Amino acid sequence: MNASTSAEALPVVVIGAGPIGLAAAAQLVEQGLRPLVLEAGSTAAAAVRQWSHVRLFSPWSEVVDPAAEKLLAPTGWVRPDGSGYPSGGDWADHYLQPLADALGDRVRTGATVTGVSRTGRDRVVDADREAQPFVVHLTRTDGSEERVLARAVIDASGTWNTPSPAGGSGLPALGERSAADRITYRVPDLRDPAVRARYAGKRTAVIGSGASAFTALAHLADLATSDDGTGTHGVWVLRRGISGSTFGGGEADQLPARGALGLAAKAAVDNGHADAVTGFRTGAVERDDAARLVLVGEDGRRLDPVDEVIVLTGFRPDLTFLDELRLALDERLQAPISLAPLIDPNQHSCGTVYPHGHRELSHPEPGIHLVGMKSYGRAPTFLAMTGYEQVRSIAAALAGHTDSADRIELTLPETGVCGGTGLSDPPPTEEPATGSCCAPAPALPQLAPHTSPSPLTEEASPGGCCGS
Repeated sequence: MNASTSAEALPVVVIGAGPIGLAAAAQLVEQGLRPLVLEAGSTAAAAVRQWSHVRLFSPWSEVVDPAAEKLLAPTGWVRPDGSGYPSGGDWADHYLQPLADALGDRVRTGATVTGVSRTGRDRVVDADREAQPFVVHLTRTDGSEERVLARAVIDASGTWNTPSPAGGSGLPALGERSAADRITYRVPDLRDPAVRARYAGKRTAVIGSGASAFTALAHLADLATSDDGTGTHGVWVLRRGISGSTFGGGEADQLPARGALGLAAKAAVDNGHADAVTGFRTGAVERDDAARLVLVGEDGRRLDPVDEVIVLTGFRPDLTFLDELRLALDERLQAPISLAPLIDPNQHSCGTVYPHGHRELSHPEPGIHLVGMKSYGRAPTFLAMTGYEQVRSIAAALAGHTDSADRIELTLPETGVCGGTGLSDPPPTEEPATGSCCAPAPALPQLAPHTSPSPLTEEASPGGCCGS
């Protein structure tokens, strides 16, 4: 049997049994290919279960993959009401775990992938490279090691385990690691009595400007109005200024629940449950005499002490186990080069990300695809529908159905926000043009730095999100 024939008989290894990894497996089955899903956690959807308390802003109708639904149908699975909004726990219990069960022994849990390469070829060697199958190294929970050969590899491992730090430079702030006992990089589950007690009556800084930060601010505001939450207060730390895009698209968002998150964060500030600090890039985390945390800006500003810090500054991909493969990644986003321009938050324009498939996700190393959140690198705002279309296209391409793989049929809901997100610099202050899709900026109270006798003087920009 030659190398090509033997490779075709091998499985397609899918790394990660989350929503996109399991959808990839279902799509591969539909195409008549053999998937093998390797999941580091002890159960399918292990990462999703860690944010089981957070509600999705996409309804059930948009978070179930069509091929997965076909695979589930013979099991008696009943699709949840499409108009409802599942929590992470709902998604895992009522869809992802049943899907993993339907896939059976095609899913292996407790299998951590530690490296991927070509059999007998390191990154340098050209000779006969593409004819060699992939070799996937993994470690089991008992510490034993194993090698698995694959005809192709789909990396759907996500970015959940590699959150970005508080430091404004992309590196941990000075003192951030030593203050780990007071810092979390996840939205706290305030239903848990122990977690609730940690934040109740406390002053908590929330660093970040996306949907997770909105959620944390809203949850803290709810805690502040409860019987056991008197004295709870949030300090919202933003690296940029306040503009019309700060709170997302609001009522203009075609995903109403996503727009509502931003409005809930605005309400937390408007109702006095949180203050906003703008243009603040954390350079250090210090402790005061009472062991409370003091955030120090790169510009020397010092904020009043807080009891806890919630860092929600996004995630980044772990590429270490792919180091022996030849990937073509954008130097900024760490996303596939052909995809990066479509998702770059510095350039994003009105509307939404253009649907994409196997061609945009290809690399110089044929047969390796990064999908799901990992395909976005450091870019934010990924939708499950996007990932489902990615893996549908890739599965069709692997099966040799190029026409189907190239036919991208997906319309994504618009955010109601246009222009760059201002991740690198605060937005400009000129007025938006008439007819702009940008909403007017809300008026927010500004929190005075610890050493300043007056509030911050940076004005909120009424426009700027549209560029020029």
